[in-house]
Amino acid sequence: MKRPTLLIVDDDKRIRFAFRKTFESLDYKTLEAADGKEALQLLAQENPTIIFMDIMMPNMDGLEVLKEIKEKNKDIPVTMITGYGTMHTAMKAIQLGAYEYLTKPLAIDKVRIIAERSLEMVRLRKALQDMEERSFRETKKFELIGKSEKMQEVYKKMGAAAASPNTTNILIQGESGTGKELVARSIHFNGENAKAPFVAVNCTALPEGLFESELFGYEKGAFTGAGDRKIGYLEKAGSGTIFLDEIGDLSLHLQQKLLRVIQEREISRVGSTDILPIEARFIAVTNHNLEKEVSAGNFRKDLYYRLNVMVLDIPPLRARGADIVLLANFFLDRFNKKLRKNIKMISDPILSFLKDYNFPGNVRELENMIERAVILEQGDVLSFHAFEIFFQQQQKKSSPLPQLSSTAYHAARSAWLAEFEKRFVKERLKA
Repeated sequence: MKRPTLLIVDDDKRIRFAFRKTFESLDYKTLEAADGKEALQLLAQENPTIIFMDIMMPNMDGLEVLKEIKEKNKDIPVTMITGYGTMHTAMKAIQLGAYEYLTKPLAIDKVRIIAERSLEMVRLRKALQDMEERSFRETKKFELIGKSEKMQEVYKKMGAAAASPNTTNILIQGESGTGKELVARSIHFNGENAKAPFVAVNCTALPEGLFESELFGYEKGAFTGAGDRKIGYLEKAGSGTIFLDEIGDLSLHLQQKLLRVIQEREISRVGSTDILPIEARFIAVTNHNLEKEVSAGNFRKDLYYRLNVMVLDIPPLRARGADIVLLANFFLDRFNKKLRKNIKMISDPILSFLKDYNFPGNVRELENMIERAVILEQGDVLSFHAFEIFFQQQQKKSSPLPQLSSTAYHAARSAWLAEFEKRFVKERLKA
């Protein structure tokens, strides 16, 4: 915290002198005012950390000044001083928001203690505000974009999931690029344990030989190369969230080990006999249909039932067409800031194309598409030119037209008509 500033408001210059000498020796910056009006003028120019103020003063008494101070800045601790202490003035001062109430003659040790407590309150309040701002930024960072009916249903389930206890496991399913991790983080940062860690575990990147040491941790000397104790992912999460990314790709052998942890909610570090409880919530995500994987014998039925206490199915972008324009403009704004551009809008033909496009890569594909277009666009409107590379790639990906002589009439007609529509739209967009 920077050097604190103390404002002393009193019509007695001897008291002002005593405050100045005492607190300047304690490395405070001091300000003085002889009456209420002078104090308010100083407050308009300066930003004192704490205030000591007499009640009985000419022109404007201290209680009136206190009321005005609190209307302007309710967080400044103000200690009221009086030589005529009564129950009425004490109660009135506290009701108006005074931090403390002192009667003359003043004991300098008590004044110093109150000043220290006032400063500590300022520090704590600042720390709380910083924490709330960080929490807000985290929450905003993981805010989902979408107003479609399907997303409204997802939001309702997310709210119920965030309000549920940590013992409630959550399974999030959806195609690649739909924002499953974003949903998981949103649940975490809107829950009771938002300040606890969110620990992501990439199941596809965990080799079988390292599974236990990475998840459970290990003690020094547990195996060759274990020079120091290591805290595993599950222990790091504390009372937060364990995010199991692409759990559908985990081998059956590792599924068995994970099942035991989720069932028992306890682990032992490799090389230790100590039992450590697991308090974190498990959120698993996959782009597989786990029910089908269970039927095919690729995923353990008991693990599936442990995980799907709450299931959230994230719709693909093509199923939430009402959100495409909203997302496109959101990404335009993001990449304008990131790339220091000033593109004001997306042209209507491009918006029409985006609304009709299938988006196999979902939201991630739309994001990449807009970023690339913002990089290429030289004007102030995202137009066909910025999307030309994308259209060319799509044309290369499209399958060749069928031979008329070897194809049924309706199939051939449909294929050639689709190609005609693509070319027609492309020429219109160029125009």
